[in-house]
Amino acid sequence: MGGNQSLPKITAQDKAILDLKLQRDQLRQYQKKIQAIQDREQAIAKVHLEAGNKERALVALRRRKYQQSLLVKTDGQLENLEQLVSTIEFSLVELSVLHGLKQGNDVLKEIHKEMNIESVEKLLEETAEAREYQREIGDMLANNLSLDDEDAVQKELEEMQAEALGDKAGEELQLPSVPLPSVPKEDPVKSPETDPVKSKERVAVAA
Repeated sequence: MGGNQSLPKITAQDKAILDLKLQRDQLRQYQKKIQAIQDREQAIAKVHLEAGNKERALVALRRRKYQQSLLVKTDGQLENLEQLVSTIEFSLVELSVLHGLKQGNDVLKEIHKEMNIESVEKLLEETAEAREYQREIGDMLANNLSLDDEDAVQKELEEMQAEALGDKAGEELQLPSVPLPSVPKEDPVKSPETDPVKSKERVAVAA
């Protein structure tokens, strides 16, 4: 029983499409048969013409022409069948899409029922009450604390903020410091007063 339940259900539309596809396949087989007859009649016409029997060659070509007219008719019928199959299959797809849209619309309606105006207003009121309660608790705690305790709380908050900023700054990329090149010291210029040789020369000139 479980195996029978798992089998897909064949609908009337499936049967109709299957019948149309079978007819299409039969027409294609018939076209192949007509094409083979045309080729054979053409070959017969060539043989009779080479044998000098023009009348029989003409009859073979007439039969070939008739088969060609049948082939044109089957082409039209085949095109109609293929269009009909495509139309039915596309209609089934549209039906499936419409069914999906209907289900989605039903789901939206259920959601809208749950999200009515009264529920939204009640939720907003509860949120506002929660915020007011939190504010009252904060005010009550602030009023029960001494000035020293309040200063300590503010100081602790500032320390936590500074620590958070320090951690954030530590995560940023730090470039390594590059040492500056050392500049060689130049010898000081000796002045005449500090240079003993020049001092002696200056004294000699003066004498």
